[in-house]
Amino acid sequence: MLKHRGFPSRLPGTDYHFTIRRANKKGATPLRRRERHADRRPADRMADAAFLRALWEHFGEEPFVRGNLDAGRLNWLFGREVVPAEEPFDPTSYDALLRIDVARARASFPEIFEEGEDEPW
Repeated sequence: MLKHRGFPSRLPGTDYHFTIRRANKKGATPLRRRERHADRRPADRMADAAFLRALWEHFGEEPFVRGNLDAGRLNWLFGREVVPAEEPFDPTSYDALLRIDVARARASFPEIFEEGEDEPW
């Protein structure tokens, strides 16, 4: 499992994890799309935005390996802002390639891509 050095491990001041420490012996938790409902808590929405910002700042438009990125956090963005970057895609592989769908990410989280904006958290 690739560990993304320099990637934030969590949202500062919270228990919202962005990375995991070690690989699961049974294999990676499968990636699957989770529905984001309009009544989600503001803290959850803030964690999604912070995680996407970290992905953007760390990887930009380039494909990246799933590695030690937390599946629980990825699932909130998977299938929309974060999409597979390879075919066939294995949702249970730590080596799976992902990428940011920039157009969808800009539409969903415009505050991340605005120039000169301070962090919303």
